[in-house]
Order: sequence, then C-alpha cells, then structure tokens
Amino acid sequence: MYSYVARQPIFNRQQRTVGYELLFRDGESNAFPVIEANKATCRLLVENYMAVGDNPATAGQRTFINFPYESLIRLLPMLLPKRKVIIEVLESCAPDEELFVAIKYLYRQGYVIALDDFEMSPPWQRFLPYVHIIKLDLMKIGIEQACEFVNQHRDRKLKFLAEKVETRQDYAAAYEAGFQFFQGYYFSKPEMLKNRQVEPEKLTTVRLLQEICREPVDFNRVEKIISSDVSLSYLLLRYVNAAAHRTIEPISSFKQALVYLGEDKIKMFVSAVATAHAAIDKPRELYSLSLQRARMCEMLAASSRQAVEKDKAFLTGLFSLLDALLDNSLEQLLTLLPLEPDVRDALLNRQGALGRILALLDAYEQADWETVGIHCQALGIREELVAKTYQHALQWSSQYLDTSPNPDSTA
Repeated sequence: MYSYVARQPIFNRQQRTVGYELLFRDGESNAFPVIEANKATCRLLVENYMAVGDNPATAGQRTFINFPYESLIRLLPMLLPKRKVIIEVLESCAPDEELFVAIKYLYRQGYVIALDDFEMSPPWQRFLPYVHIIKLDLMKIGIEQACEFVNQHRDRKLKFLAEKVETRQDYAAAYEAGFQFFQGYYFSKPEMLKNRQVEPEKLTTVRLLQEICREPVDFNRVEKIISSDVSLSYLLLRYVNAAAHRTIEPISSFKQALVYLGEDKIKMFVSAVATAHAAIDKPRELYSLSLQRARMCEMLAASSRQAVEKDKAFLTGLFSLLDALLDNSLEQLLTLLPLEPDVRDALLNRQGALGRILALLDAYEQADWETVGIHCQALGIREELVAKTYQHALQWSSQYLDTSPNPDSTA
C-alpha cells in the first residue's frame, strides 16, 4: 500500500525555492480527494513525517501544511519540528476565541504561522500580531486588491505570499507591490510523490487509544501495546528521533521513548495515527512472526549466561523483519532510528550477544541443527530449551494478535 502527496514549490523574489506546500492526495490522480479535512491532515502527517525517513516531500526546505480548525485547536502541529514546517491556517477556520488561543500558543512555541487565502475580514485583525505570513489568492480576490492590501500593511512585520500566480503579468504586478513569496502555475504545477505506507494494525491502534484516554496514562500498559506492533513501534521511535530538540541518548526501550515524549505528545501522536485509520497491506503472518521472534529473543536472553537485557532483546527480535514489512533495506531503515549500537550491530551484522541470539533464531527456523548447537553453547543455553521457547513464543504471539480490544485484557 502506498501513500501519495503533491508538493508545489514556493519561490522568493530571486525566484529561488524556499519551501514547498504539501497537498494531500489519495491516489495517482493529482487532485484533492473527497475526504474530511482533518482526516486528510492527519494522514498527511503520518504518511509523510512519521512513516518515512528520506522522504523527498519533506527533505530540504520548509514545508507549508494546511491545518483545519479542529487540528489547530487540538495543537496537532506540535507533532512536527517547528524548524521544518509552516502552519497554514485554512480560510475555512472560524476566527473565534478557541482558535485565537491556539494560534497564540503555537506562535509562542516558536512555530511560523501563515494565514491561507486571507480574506481581510475584521475578525482576523487580532490574529495578525501572531502571524508571520499572509497568503493572498490572486485569482480569488484579484491582483489589484491583493496589491493594495500589501501596500496598506507595509508597516507591519508581515511577509506576503502571492498564491495562484498564473501569468508573467501577475508575477510582475505582485513583485512590484512588494510580495516576498510567490506560488502558482506560472512557476510550477504540483508534483506527485509516492511512498510506501508504514501503518499499524487497526486493533492495536484501538487498544492504544483506549489506554491513552485513561487519567493518568499508564506507561507500562502503553508500552505493552506499542511493543505488540512493529510498524507502530517504528513510527514511535522515528517520531521521537525527529521531534527531539536536542541530541538524545540512543533509545533502547519503548518506555524510555514514551517518557521522553510526555503524556500530551503521546496523546497527539496516537490521535494522528488513529485518525489516519491505517492498516498496512502485508500478511498477518508477518506481524505474527515479528512478535514471535521478539518473544523468543526476550526469553532466550533471560536464559543466557551472557549479560543481555530482556528489553533490548525484545526490541531486536521485533525489528529483525522490518525490511520485509517496509519493503526497504534494513540498513537504510535503521539509520532513521536512535537505537543503541549493540542493537544495531545485532540486526545488521549479527554481532554481540544479541546478534548471536538472532543468529540462533535464524538457524532454528532453517532447521540447521549444527549451527543451533554452536550458538547454544556460546550463549550457555540448553538446546532443548530453544524448542520450548519457540512453542511458547508461537502460542504467545497468536494469543496476542487474537486478543479483543478490551483495555483490561492481558497478553
């Protein structure tokens, strides 16, 4: 399954690209689909910021993203790094007190705010001290009126973006009036981009949503649910890495990631993923095998005479099939995650005690009993224990996947 997005470049007065507006798409057609605005925004965030590493849609310059009313008052933009995005307040937003409070808060947090398709009505005037950019649609309000508005507000600390610049004459007039930025078909049409989606199973998302609605959030239970789904785990660690405003220590457990984010951002993260209503197009058996390998690694680590942390072992087993799930090389995927060196070395090179446990799993699945014996001897594990561990992990993973979305159920 793939996600789609269109991006249209934004130019400065020297006609250099300074950013891109991201436009949600639901397929190969380069047109906005019939979809509720808040859901479109959530899917755009999940599919283009959380699920993709080297994403051409978000690489390089800042990206302008449309946020409807509900997304703004929920402070959804705070899921994104403030140095990489510009928040576009849609013209459909009601300029009421709740929106005003949200915009002021985002402004004070350091986000760049743009008013999209600004209509110059009096209720928006009080928003202007907290706005950096005003986008004026030249086709909608007319080139003369747009230029006149810029002339009247030259004394304000505002920058103006001419939208829907269709001809050279429009560009020349807007340039002369003092617009700083330009966007439209005269320069470039939106470019379609396609990426493979990374999405959690619906059941896990429902269980997680139920858990984060508790007051206070029980991080132990949240960790348990997240650990059951490899793509959700991947999204979370990617987000922790991308959202960090400082250099963070490599993360080796989900609890560490959850505590780092804090309760509010966890709620926003899960809300965005749930609204995207994702379900990756992969066999269920592949998820089951990921869980099975995670549980086996955890149990074998506990039985080994070598010092191996169970949390790290579970994480290593869970991500050992990440390349098959995401249709990308494991080496490239792991560059996106802030994992500790021993976990990374185990996954990529089967090095260290964790790597030997993975190698033991590989040999067992291939019925290579001689290699199984070699690894068992090195780890100090009885060979008959591996078979028992395999049966337990198989039963455990099946039970976990078949568990109903009751928040009080246990895996």
